[in-house]
Amino acid sequence: MIYKNFSVKKLLIVVIALLGAYYALERSPPEGQHSPASQTANAELEVAISERRTGFQVRGSATVARVLPDDNDGSRHQRFILELESGRTLLVVHNIDVAPRVSGLRPGDSVSFFGEYEWNDRGGVIHWTHHDPRAQHVDGWLEYNGERYK
Repeated sequence: MIYKNFSVKKLLIVVIALLGAYYALERSPPEGQHSPASQTANAELEVAISERRTGFQVRGSATVARVLPDDNDGSRHQRFILELESGRTLLVVHNIDVAPRVSGLRPGDSVSFFGEYEWNDRGGVIHWTHHDPRAQHVDGWLEYNGERYK
């Protein structure tokens, strides 16, 4: 029997909300794994690497393999190497004269990115991971620990 103050409609809403929450938790990738959306983006990046594309806007997610010293020649760039699930590596050069530094970055951390890919024989480089002050290039970004750096 349904309580006087609790209608069938309310009960149905509660059941649907609980099922939705359960489904969302079951569909979430385990910690350290990337979501299906990032896997699709990484698949497009893998094609760009295989085809040796240059000047190609990419989005993806990967694990920090190594944090390198900043490049302080000319515009200053924070540099680190990301490793894709395939084992391929990418050098990220993030302009810290235009965008904030990604603070606290360590090997093993997950980073999402949107920037321009340039092929090289070591896997490639991701740059333009920041806004363009001149508004002549697509704005890029890095995401780390829930914060977007652009």
